[in-house]
Formats: sequence, C-alpha cells, structure tokens
Amino acid sequence: MSITRGPLRAPVLERRLIRVALALASAVLVSCSGGRAATSTVASGTVLATLAPGGPDTAPSTTVAVASTRVTQSSSTRPSTAPSPTGQQATSSTDAPDGTVLVLDLLAGIVVENEHGAGYQRSLFEHWVDLDGDGCDTRAEVLTRDSSSLVQRDPYRCRVVEGDWYSVYDGWQETLPSEIDIDHVVALKEAWDSGAWDWSPTARRLYANDLTDPRTLRAVSDNSNRAKSDKDPSNWLPMSSFVCTYLGDWVSIKVRWNLSMDQSEFGRVRNLLTSQCPGLRVPAPTAPPVDVPAAGSGGAVDSVPTNDAGVGGGDVYFANCAAARAAGAAPLREGEPGYRTGLDRDRDGVACEG
Repeated sequence: MSITRGPLRAPVLERRLIRVALALASAVLVSCSGGRAATSTVASGTVLATLAPGGPDTAPSTTVAVASTRVTQSSSTRPSTAPSPTGQQATSSTDAPDGTVLVLDLLAGIVVENEHGAGYQRSLFEHWVDLDGDGCDTRAEVLTRDSSSLVQRDPYRCRVVEGDWYSVYDGWQETLPSEIDIDHVVALKEAWDSGAWDWSPTARRLYANDLTDPRTLRAVSDNSNRAKSDKDPSNWLPMSSFVCTYLGDWVSIKVRWNLSMDQSEFGRVRNLLTSQCPGLRVPAPTAPPVDVPAAGSGGAVDSVPTNDAGVGGGDVYFANCAAARAAGAAPLREGEPGYRTGLDRDRDGVACEG
C-alpha cells in the first residue's frame, strides 16, 4: 500500500530549517578558522523563522535570516606570549630569531672573581631622578610602564596614585603604588661588589635610573623586594614560574654593565640554567648609556653618556671580550669598530689582547 505524504507541518519544517541554518553557520566558522574547530564567538547569530499566513497543513512560505556573524579567533590559534611553566622561552639554536643569544653563551663570557665588599653606600647611587626632564622621576616612569592599565596621577605633579600591577616575583596583584617597590634586578649593593665600586658617579647614577633596558628595573611587591634585598641567585630566587626569565635578565644585566660574578653565584646560575633552562635565549644586550670599565680592570671611566658608549666606529658593540673573540674581532685597537675603553683593561689602546 502506497503512502502519500502530505505537506510538512510548520513546526517540523521550522525545526529543519533551523538545523540547516545552524549547520551553515558552523561551516562558516570552520572555514574562517582554517579548518580548526576551535572555540569561536558568534555575535548575533540568531536564526529567525518567519511563517507566512496559513493553516497547519499548508506548506508555509518561510524566510530564514541568519544575522551577521563575527568570528573571533580563539586563543589557541593566536601567538602566545605567556611564559612556560618554568618561565623559559625555549628556542633551538637553529631557528632562533635574529638578535637573540643563548644565556649560557653570555654567562661564559662573564668574569668570575671575588666580590669587592668594602665601601658601599646607597647614597653613592643617586636614584629616582628625572633623567629626561619630563617631570616624572624614575620610580614614576617604571610604575607607569609596568602597570597593566593606565595609571592615575596627581594632576599637579607626576605622582602615581593608582594602577594595576602584577608582581612576577610572587604573583601578587596590587592597585596601590604604596605597596609596590621598584627593584633593581641586580641590586645596587650587588652591582657595587661586582664592579660598580670602580665606576664614575655618572655611571652609577645612570645605572640606578636605567630606563634604556626594561630588564634593569621592575615594579614588584614590597614584600618580595625586601625578601630579595641585595641577594644574588645563589641566595634568592622568585617563584618557580619566573626563575628562567629572572636568570636571563640577571645574566643580561651583568654582561651589559661589565659586572663580574663570584664563584658561588656563577656556579648556581650555571647549574640552574643547565638543568631548568638549557635553551633559554634572550635579546642580545645593547651598549649601556655610558662607558664602564671591564670587570677587574681597575680605573673608573667618567665618560659623557653617548649612544655608542665609547664604541670605536659607533656601529659595532661587543658586550665583553669573549663576544669579540667569538666574532673573530679580537684584539681590538683604539679607533677600530668595537673598541671601547671598557674592554681595554690596561688602557694601552688595545682591548681583548689576552
């Protein structure tokens, strides 16, 4: 017996049309995401069914309108800048981006010697000054830079009164600047012991207020900064998720400013890098804003700050003699590209000759 099907009832047809519309919308999402069925956001993706007048047994004239669809790519398809659980940004030596260096290679060029522990006074490092003359001192500049939101300032002077800070040392979040310290990552006392005792007042002032490399100064919770104090990584480390980044910053600062390490500090940093961050790469240190003596050289240099920091030729910079030798440029003679007094320990006009 044959069965003749009558016209579809409106509710049945409506449901089918809705399913078709949703299927079409899903296809659009998958197409826009390049075949990745990742989480996407559909804005105003409502399916509208308009039924023409007619009884339940009459095939309706139905209009289906799919509102405009906005596809937002999921975070899984966007490049991520979040650190790995160890804070390491691991990149193999073969596919490393230009301008980065292995931290272990930087470490290998640092002079290892006993600390110069006598004579330190904090007042020898004039800090929180307004170097650029914009009315904001260094503390205010770092608070502004490190806040995740626009800071609120006193309208009559450059004093930060509120912001949003995340302390990478201990994970603390804070909105009140009174609870935030500006940390010298390599503390002033540590810098003094490692070579700044031999610097000019100009060099110490520029180091204490260094905004030319964001690794030098960091806004952190007051509790973590005071726990760190003037300790090196052999005696203090931040929370585990930031250890590798912290070590990369520490080594970079020491290299950039020609600061030495003592044996326990060097050994601890090397062991941590080898075990936890063997492939860690960082942007290559740039010239400091003023020439400073090489570690262990003796004799302060009171140069006027320059962009090339005393580099002969003005366009080549070697962080240390190890870098110059690795590039096949040593020895460096005065007037040649790469020469600077900070690398010339005996001041004879020839650097890295040993």
